[in-house]
Amino acid sequence: MDPRSPILVVEDDPPIAAGLVRGLKLAGFQVSLATDGRQALELAEKERPALVVLDLNLPGLDGFELLEAWRHRLRVPVIVLTARQELEARLRSFGLGAVDYLAKPFWLEELIVRIRARLRLPDEEARRVLRWADVSIDLDARTVSREGAGPVAFTRNELDMLLYLAERPGRALTREQIADQALPPNEERDARTVDSHVARIRKKLGPAGAHLRTAWGIGYRFDPEPGP
Repeated sequence: MDPRSPILVVEDDPPIAAGLVRGLKLAGFQVSLATDGRQALELAEKERPALVVLDLNLPGLDGFELLEAWRHRLRVPVIVLTARQELEARLRSFGLGAVDYLAKPFWLEELIVRIRARLRLPDEEARRVLRWADVSIDLDARTVSREGAGPVAFTRNELDMLLYLAERPGRALTREQIADQALPPNEERDARTVDSHVARIRKKLGPAGAHLRTAWGIGYRFDPEPGP
């Protein structure tokens, strides 16, 4: 299976589904989402995903029925991600062809490691890289690049601020939090300074800078998903 194919997430709980999609996209994967069993069957047939992350308790067809169908028709690796922790559910899942089983609550970082292991991605793909729109941030090398435009030059303060926001997707952060965590204590750290840095970061990122959104009355948040 081509690891560039999408990861299919099958999850009917909206907050969990949104967190999974956001986190997997930031880890560099293409992601599709199904919120019920029948939609999952249709997407799997249409997109031929590289791997499925599957909840068991679903409307329509449940996870066990999907495993049964995919075992004969799709033959895709499935990681079960569920609140069901009883041994019977684990054994039944593996008996129906699941390759892994992770109980909720879970660490997203652990799920990503398990996905990469199942897809046998090369080591370089396991680097800590955040991606959205046309932007890639290598967290280990502290470099930022835009597809088709190459590296983007940031000052240390701008890069620290960008990383602080990007590593906390969806969270509205106050200007005080951002200044305290991303700006040196011996420099100006007021709201105007934060606003100026964010404006410069947005400009350097081009259209992708719009994902650094203003949280009115609070500060800023990073949202990797498209929006108004």
